[in-house]
Amino acid sequence: MTTRHHAALGALTVAALTSTLLTVPAVTAGADAPEQVRIRDLQGTTRTSPFEGRAVTEVPGVVTGVRTYGSKGFWMQDPEADGSAATSEGVFVFTGSAPTVRTGDAVRVSGSVGEFVYGGADSGNQSVTQITKPEVSVVSSGNPLPRAVRLSADTVPDAYAPEGDPAAGGSIDGLKLRPGRYALDRYESLEGMNVQVADARVVGPSTEYAELWVTVKPRENPTARGGTRYGSYDAQNSGRLKVESLTPLSEEPFPTADVGDRLTGVTAGPLDYDQHGGYHVAARELGTVTDGGLAPERTRAQRDGELAVATYNVENLDPGDDQAKYERLAKGVVRDLAAPDILALEEIQDDTGAEDDGTVTAEKTVRKLIDAIAAAGGPRYDWRGIDPEDGRDGGEPGGNIRNVFLFNPDRVSFTDRPGGDATTPAEVVEREGRAALSHSPGRVAPEDAAWEDSRKPLAGEFRFRGRPVLVVANHFASKGGDEPLYGRVQPPRRSSEEQRVKQARLVNTFVKDALAVERKARVVVLGDVNDFEFSDTADALTDGRALRGAVGTLPPRERYTYVFQGNSQVLDQTLVSPGIRRFDYDIVHTNAEFAGQVSDHDPQVLRFRP
Repeated sequence: MTTRHHAALGALTVAALTSTLLTVPAVTAGADAPEQVRIRDLQGTTRTSPFEGRAVTEVPGVVTGVRTYGSKGFWMQDPEADGSAATSEGVFVFTGSAPTVRTGDAVRVSGSVGEFVYGGADSGNQSVTQITKPEVSVVSSGNPLPRAVRLSADTVPDAYAPEGDPAAGGSIDGLKLRPGRYALDRYESLEGMNVQVADARVVGPSTEYAELWVTVKPRENPTARGGTRYGSYDAQNSGRLKVESLTPLSEEPFPTADVGDRLTGVTAGPLDYDQHGGYHVAARELGTVTDGGLAPERTRAQRDGELAVATYNVENLDPGDDQAKYERLAKGVVRDLAAPDILALEEIQDDTGAEDDGTVTAEKTVRKLIDAIAAAGGPRYDWRGIDPEDGRDGGEPGGNIRNVFLFNPDRVSFTDRPGGDATTPAEVVEREGRAALSHSPGRVAPEDAAWEDSRKPLAGEFRFRGRPVLVVANHFASKGGDEPLYGRVQPPRRSSEEQRVKQARLVNTFVKDALAVERKARVVVLGDVNDFEFSDTADALTDGRALRGAVGTLPPRERYTYVFQGNSQVLDQTLVSPGIRRFDYDIVHTNAEFAGQVSDHDPQVLRFRP
């Protein structure tokens, strides 16, 4: 399989021919002569072309879509299908510059057959069969397009992907396509072909990249608010499909859509594949977004005697962000989260943001948010945090993201014990028969290799109505490096999980230390764990019943804090020690489902009586 940069490929020539489109010339004599084939032949019955690296001449087809931005080129399809469900009749022709053909042109294309891997060979993505270095001849114009294949619950299998070949490292590239059994095989068998989606539910909001996600299966694992829930490694939700528009944004704006809206009418175009979601409809014809009426949630206020502890990933917040972001976050804290007593924040950047100038302090960042919350009618929060070492905690280069505690001093007090810094670990000690922290605020095992290039947990000791509560704010290592659900290796390898499991074990040990000192110690562990409630990471956190995941108390249809490629999933978690027997937990859906989000994560709040 080859990978290469599209910009290095050749030019497009167009000329009129008098011959009919579908008359295929005889094969040129000679062992080294270019072969003359139809699209079905070069697509073959597996994911890679049997003609890869070979020249083909005068391959016939009708243009079904033209892309004038990004990877420039056009799709063509043979209008005379061979009747085999496993062989695609469509293919992408990469031109490198804006194509001069139009939809409906009957063409003959000569060039080289290649397999292009978006994102590079190490991305884990499947390849796309293409004709490159093309010479294009237009036979006629204004031809009817081949009938679009409708993607629906009846035509896309429930099973997501076949298991890869162990002898090929788990790759599915060489396996014969079984489009009636697996969704990825079905999509691959239609690669480059004209498809359509009709009246589909939006399960991933529109983005700045002019895309949204729909499901072609109305009843597939629905959430309570119109999304599609990702509830296990065995349920990847095969009906999810990305929709992009072939019309440049300069000519027509992309519609705004939230989860639960509907893409009504017909959306049609070639079925494409890229590194940001796999198979998708490159829409030549885009349906209309119908508002589903989704509104941000609001949680209830804590009752008398309840302590409210919340967590919120504020997505790389720094003083350079416009005031509108601060005001929206503040409004969310006051209105949607009902001004919690303790608020653990993730992705607080230093005072100069992404500028890599050695700054590690975050006083300006936090104070700007505190001021905005007070201006929005909330309490005047106080805060605690520990500055990281420069460039040691991962995240956006130069940003030095970290976890920070805000707390309402009118309702809760912070127990300050000096000595905590970027490298000194906080330990659990006994004070008057209670579990306490040696340093507060402090960091959990910050020098352990598990935290390399990752945020270190921030531990703090609070008192509410005279009772101590230990809170550990987390932001575990990201999922970067994991193979995609739609990739060539099945099942996909989750290499990043190894680091998160190690991190979870350290936090679990920290909690066990607290419980060894005080069996009924009240400990809350929360934050952006970057992993699912059914993952090995979650199992490591709860090992030995040291912690209990709060998300398990919610109905399955409400268990999600993040929407990724049309999957509503849990990434942010809150867990409690056995000493917190009764609690009320809420994931407050204010961001992840909306195009106009201020963060890509939903906050969560825990209320209990210490």
